[in-house]
Amino acid sequence: MCGICGFTGELIQKEQVIKTMANVITHRGPDSEGFYVDENIAMGFRRLSIIDLEQGSQPLYNEDGTLVLTFNGEIYNYKALREELQQQGHFFKTHTDSEVLLHGYEQWGVGMLQKLRGMFGFAIYNKTKKSLFMARDFFGIKPLHYCMVGDAFVYGSEIKSILKHPQFKKQFNYKALDTYLSFQYAVPPDTFFEGVYQLLPAHYLLFENGEITTQRYWEPKFRPNSQITEEQATDMIEKVFEESVEAHKIADVEVGCFLSSGVDSSYVSTYFADQKTFTVGFDFGLKYNEISWAERLSEKIGVEHHTKLIKSEEFWGAVPRIQYQMDQPLADPSCIALYFVSLLASQYVKVVLSGEGADELFGGYTCYNDPRVFKVYQKIVPYFLRKAIANLCKKLPDIKGRDYLIRAAHPLEERFIGNAFMFDEDEKYDLLLKPTIVRRPQDYTKKYYRRARRYDDVTKMQYLDINLWMVGDILLKADRMSMANSLELRVPFLDKEVFRVASQLPTHLRVNKHNTKYAMRKAAMRHLPPETAQKEKLGFPVPTRVWLRDEKYYNVVKERFQSPTCYQFFNKDFLLNLLDEHFEGKEDNSRRIWTVYVFLVWYDIYFADENDVTPPDYPEIMPEDIPETAPDNISDNNDEIDIQNFASFNPDEFTEIQPEDI
Repeated sequence: MCGICGFTGELIQKEQVIKTMANVITHRGPDSEGFYVDENIAMGFRRLSIIDLEQGSQPLYNEDGTLVLTFNGEIYNYKALREELQQQGHFFKTHTDSEVLLHGYEQWGVGMLQKLRGMFGFAIYNKTKKSLFMARDFFGIKPLHYCMVGDAFVYGSEIKSILKHPQFKKQFNYKALDTYLSFQYAVPPDTFFEGVYQLLPAHYLLFENGEITTQRYWEPKFRPNSQITEEQATDMIEKVFEESVEAHKIADVEVGCFLSSGVDSSYVSTYFADQKTFTVGFDFGLKYNEISWAERLSEKIGVEHHTKLIKSEEFWGAVPRIQYQMDQPLADPSCIALYFVSLLASQYVKVVLSGEGADELFGGYTCYNDPRVFKVYQKIVPYFLRKAIANLCKKLPDIKGRDYLIRAAHPLEERFIGNAFMFDEDEKYDLLLKPTIVRRPQDYTKKYYRRARRYDDVTKMQYLDINLWMVGDILLKADRMSMANSLELRVPFLDKEVFRVASQLPTHLRVNKHNTKYAMRKAAMRHLPPETAQKEKLGFPVPTRVWLRDEKYYNVVKERFQSPTCYQFFNKDFLLNLLDEHFEGKEDNSRRIWTVYVFLVWYDIYFADENDVTPPDYPEIMPEDIPETAPDNISDNNDEIDIQNFASFNPDEFTEIQPEDI
């Protein structure tokens, strides 16, 4: 695992600038550094040595030196690709997975991307054409950010590198604040820095002759096969997941595993007998402490288990450090727990496996039950009446059944924007000092619902989460928190072949009245105790709700809500009322309070020198300002994948597995 950065164009002291950009992401690769600089481009690299420890330094070059590569990630099928390329006459200088990308690009062009199996964000510079080719992996496990600074193209694994370019002018992006307040993260491709974008998952980018072009090369499409039985599905999942885990364990260093009480990481951990697993918890009883669960499981599967109990003071004290590492505010408190478990693991291993992606691919979130649970109510009660009941319920105290009636009022496309929904349009108008930036969060989800229009409601929710929630929250925190501790995190559920199987499962084998992730749990049960395989989905429980009813932490947040930074953006009376309602036990406002608090902490880190008690002028966001996938000055043929671009495209890529093939 590594970090990359670079820029094009002329610049005084170019060598020193690229070193400064690389140094700020040393945590991504503390083992070594490498640079390529000529009159057209400067490329930087930080290395965390995992494969071919002696010869794996970058940049790497092809045989005639016309292509230059810097690469962040792992290619799990690199040995097979290497053999295929050698048969085509390519000569390899190293035994790294990185070099496969160079010769693969020579041989197949962008068609190489379809052949890869892994996680990646890389840049290949063509000296002859003076062009830069970049690509991000299928699900967005590894990050890539870019922007234009005048005529120069600037990029980096983390935004921190881009900020170090001497001609970059840091400006706050108000549009990102609007999406953040609803989704709890900045909806990609936008970031909180004006003009800086993230390359979307399964996209490549070409910078040539001063122009940026992006193109989607793969899409996670669901194609359920109704003929697959429960037993066949279980066999398919077990077989493909075992193969994926073994591929993800390939390394020249020791590999460990995160372990919680949930089925996802527990299933992964069953392949780690006699190796190391890691768990953290909070000192707030069993609800917020999974250590005892993990310890019992570790004894049964025979692993060396390491744990840490996070103290309240540690958690709150780490918030600024975590938000600095995130680059952008993320209001998911579990990212702090992930930071501590990564810190723990980094003391023993360089690589860990984790369970991210299982919920999105196999249907694991509790909210995926909503279409089934709401079905009768929505069929019997007309929409206008459901809506009126919901409006009435919003005025009631937090009583049993209230949330059900509110959520069941609207059709899926209006109700569900992803696993987190903090502030709706009306609440943002009340919250923001100048609400001209406010847009309906549904404006950002409609393009995904349009692409998923032929799916049933459960599959629509999964598709939306794969493209938004998983990218903006789950994988962002996984990358940043592990890399902050120089730890490589691998996610065997987010594998093309695993998705190929998951995409074919009938909906009732994903979510039904018995459980979520139904078929996946059946496969896990062959390796785990039933109580672990069938355990209810909890996420990573963090006691923010409890803390915010403690006078100590209530006052920590209140002080931040009364700060000059807060007065730049928010209606303090609205915020303090949210805080007081929660403190007094009238409402559970903890997630919304935390969302604003985290933003204020982050803003003071990245923009403190620009603070002004005078409210800024907010630009008004119009519907046409909401990009489909990229800014207006970048062409992006996202609606359909241009198959003709891929010399090696396999027409059977999405062929259904038939029962008789098992």
